[in-house]
Amino acid sequence: MISGVTVQALREAAHALDSTDHRTALVAIQTAQDALDAAKAHHMAELERTADYELDGVSTVTAWARAHLRLDARQTRSLINADTTMRELPTLGEAAVAGQVRLDHVKLFTFGLKHIGAKVVTDAEPWLLAVATTHEPVQLRRVVRALRDAVYPDALDEEWINGMSKEDLKISAVPEGWHLSGFLKTETGAKLKAVLDSLSIPVVANDDRPVAERRVAGLDRLLTSVLEAGLPTSKGIRPQLSVIVGVETLHEAMTAEPGKAEPTGEPAELAGFGPIGPQLLSYLACTGDITPILTSDDDIEQAQVLNVGDTIRLATPAQRKAVIARQHGQCAAPGCLHTHLEIHHTTWWSRGGKTDLDGLIGICQSCHSLVHRGLLVIETLGHGKFDLTTRDGRPLNHTRRRTTRHQIRHIRRTAQHTRQPDHPIRT
Repeated sequence: MISGVTVQALREAAHALDSTDHRTALVAIQTAQDALDAAKAHHMAELERTADYELDGVSTVTAWARAHLRLDARQTRSLINADTTMRELPTLGEAAVAGQVRLDHVKLFTFGLKHIGAKVVTDAEPWLLAVATTHEPVQLRRVVRALRDAVYPDALDEEWINGMSKEDLKISAVPEGWHLSGFLKTETGAKLKAVLDSLSIPVVANDDRPVAERRVAGLDRLLTSVLEAGLPTSKGIRPQLSVIVGVETLHEAMTAEPGKAEPTGEPAELAGFGPIGPQLLSYLACTGDITPILTSDDDIEQAQVLNVGDTIRLATPAQRKAVIARQHGQCAAPGCLHTHLEIHHTTWWSRGGKTDLDGLIGICQSCHSLVHRGLLVIETLGHGKFDLTTRDGRPLNHTRRRTTRHQIRHIRRTAQHTRQPDHPIRT
């Protein structure tokens, strides 16, 4: 990447800030911003290539970007893909570094490389770039799609199926439930369709439910059976749904008449999803097991019950559940959102550590490996609290997620207070 061009764009923007010609200032600022975006994409790709993010005690580049840049995984991956495209199309890369095109333009070249083909896009790069440097991204999108239609007039769907798009499967939490999206190759999709078709067959003669409803119900039965017996255990605990809820909220949901629960405590949290309402809570509690876990500011009594000292090396199932509940089902490493956790002795068992609750922490497999490589250091503070630092002693921002959670709780309590009948409503 040509850093000198980027620096020059920044200098021109700095001089333009004091200009009374707002048109000149805006052009210079936009150029500098676009050049910086290209530079950010380059450095993000290099960070992933060198794995230097591990020096800050995180296991992935997306976790690092989330903790240090407040970028989500989609934004981070988009930057890395943009750098790949700029390397494959050097002329485009030079234009991006100079601030002549935006990353939104680069994304459309990425789309072209994937959906049209490298040879076609490379041959068309000069005139596509001419469009990009003179028009907004929406116009370039029209041109790229028209090029795809021209190259594959009768076989767009074929080209898609034959590999123009990478396989992908995503499941994302949304307020109403889960949004499932993705693309499967021919044989994998055929297998899934065969399973869903079998599951959607009417189970009784007068089953008049829509096919889609029967399909989802069948898939739910399949997933239930797999979670109950079809997957191996992880240190004594099978993969399962976990709901973390206070006793007051649970009692209200289980004792109130259907549809009339009025929660007074904090909402229950479905691990990996977020808060859920009292009706769903009562349904899950009715169909699942309940594990009571005592929590307070002083966990000494609880720890005495669960501690096993040096008599057992691996954490017991009860200890694992307690650690997962304490961490709300997420890896303790900052920026890491993984929910499949391994239980780690902060004082290693091989170094005399005990299998006591206050010395156990839940971290994902990748972050666990960082600990044993000396890149992530965990210090026990007592009562289930830990301090995470890099190998050179720099503190990690491990309080951000906890602070955000506390803010969300404060917002919920405020909202619950305003819903009370005797609370005056301001208009």
